[in-house]
Amino acid sequence: MKKLIKTGISAIAITVAFFAAASATEGVKIEHLGINNTLVRVTPDSRYLLLPVQESNDDARINVLVDGNVTRTIYVRLAKTKVDYYVPFDLAPYKDRNLSMIVTTSQDRASVREAKDDACWTNIKTSDTFDTTNREKYRPAYHHTPLYGWMNDPNGMVYKDGVWHLNYQYNPYGSKWQNMTWGHSTSTDLVHWEHHPATIEPNGLGSVFSGSSAVDLTGSAGFGKNAIVAMYTSAGETQQQSLAWSDDNGMTYHIYPGNPVLTLDSEARDPNMFWDAANNRWVLTLAHALEHEMLFFTSPDMKEWTLQSSFGKGIGAQGGVWECPDLFELTVDGTGEKKWVLLCNLNPGSIFGGSATQYFVGDFDGKKFTADTDSDGNIPTKWLDFGKDHYATVSWSDAPDNRRTAIGWMSNWQYAAEVPTMQFRSANTLPREIGLFKAADGQIYASSTPSPELIALRDRLVAKKDGFNIGTKPRQINLPSANDGICEILVNLSAGKADSINLVLGNAKGEHVTLTYNAESKTLSFDRRESGITDFSQDFPAVTAAPTFDTDGKLSLRIFIDRSSIELFEANGKFAMTNLVFPTIPYSTLSISADGGKARIDRAAIYSIAAE
Repeated sequence: MKKLIKTGISAIAITVAFFAAASATEGVKIEHLGINNTLVRVTPDSRYLLLPVQESNDDARINVLVDGNVTRTIYVRLAKTKVDYYVPFDLAPYKDRNLSMIVTTSQDRASVREAKDDACWTNIKTSDTFDTTNREKYRPAYHHTPLYGWMNDPNGMVYKDGVWHLNYQYNPYGSKWQNMTWGHSTSTDLVHWEHHPATIEPNGLGSVFSGSSAVDLTGSAGFGKNAIVAMYTSAGETQQQSLAWSDDNGMTYHIYPGNPVLTLDSEARDPNMFWDAANNRWVLTLAHALEHEMLFFTSPDMKEWTLQSSFGKGIGAQGGVWECPDLFELTVDGTGEKKWVLLCNLNPGSIFGGSATQYFVGDFDGKKFTADTDSDGNIPTKWLDFGKDHYATVSWSDAPDNRRTAIGWMSNWQYAAEVPTMQFRSANTLPREIGLFKAADGQIYASSTPSPELIALRDRLVAKKDGFNIGTKPRQINLPSANDGICEILVNLSAGKADSINLVLGNAKGEHVTLTYNAESKTLSFDRRESGITDFSQDFPAVTAAPTFDTDGKLSLRIFIDRSSIELFEANGKFAMTNLVFPTIPYSTLSISADGGKARIDRAAIYSIAAE
């Protein structure tokens, strides 16, 4: 991971007196005002105030006062009995200002004397540096993650002048959900990511929830031609839609002073917009979350919006709130037919429990989306990924060559806050190209293939075995040992007379993942119940399964193994499956066997991946 800022830790002299001011470290003065109320005075001569966090604690509310006025409020799980890690509060904007913090906790205390013994007061400190060197065994080697803190939905994704901008839901003050902000990373190749300061932060309208960005080629919004305009949900007492714009190619944003630009009398969020050139206006898809539907608006300038239609009530998976929409047009592979795809992320209520991305294929006339039906006249529920850990999928706007490149959050709300990492939580999936194909049942489905840039991940061909038969006795191939066994596996299967083919990724401790291709049902299952650490949530041990859409008993797979995830794709993208795994030692072998008869492996190749 790219290291941007480091931490130096100095000795701390501490003296604390009951009902008196205390110096926790140079530049910090603590005054206990009551059992749950503390004043922290900060001299902002250093770059950071390092706040000590204990994840098992409840959030403390911190009102930040500048020259006596509250300028922002943050929530931090301040340490009570131990320090799990630190988070930095940037002091640079407060140079030469009077800075203090009113800290309100919810701890049960009998007296101020007891309250002042909390670990946070003896460990809070100032520093000119903050160490982001990775401390996590399970941090992915080649998936995007935040340097520190919590991340969930990808947001505001836009391509401009050779740069892929990835904003994301971010908590800079802890590794659990809170303080929603737009974090920001960029890439020129979808493989290597550079981290930048947050682009949009909470203000008086509330936290910054999900949204989208687009290049305003005509300057219709009034912020200038080719400005990047973001639309996002301001989440305070209610959910409202707000605008921001960037005139420096997405590196910083200005908040539109006329916000909010769209309000409703019910919960609605995650605006996703695009320019409708045919009608010379913007189209907005908005999740009417609790109503389990999507709303469609149009606008000439992104500021005045007209509701045109809705879609979704009683359709598709309805077991949870609808969130994070995306709407785009694609050509069906091998035909000239064009269809629209509507992504509707759902939580909970997915096919395997918790959160996932469902989608609908149909037509959009600029105002109304009409979904295709099956042979029985019903609108089928379709899933973009058949794993447990693929959510909030949205695509980049303005991608080159008419590409529809998407990325998702690689976790599940059932256990996202409990996975065995602490410096950071959550990664993004690999970037994927979304397409359309027509299956044997006559239905049109979305395909997902790894973005072509990902070929650059391959380092060395470490194993290649072609054209061999398999039976009940497993055939074993060693995985690379370098970089914790991260690799890409290519395998082409021919079921022959076998009922099923088993691919087992395992290690010396007996931890394993089993992939089973069932030739009769034409499904591929993924069993992670014995994959390693699974006991942090009852919902984590699971078996997921995908339809393979094959018709001849043949299946070609691309499998990406990282330190805490496995992403599996049918070679042409007809299905994808994303699942987290936490083996205590890396998987070291691939064992292949068949049940019910002989099968054949037409190709097996393994590429190592060089970690940075």
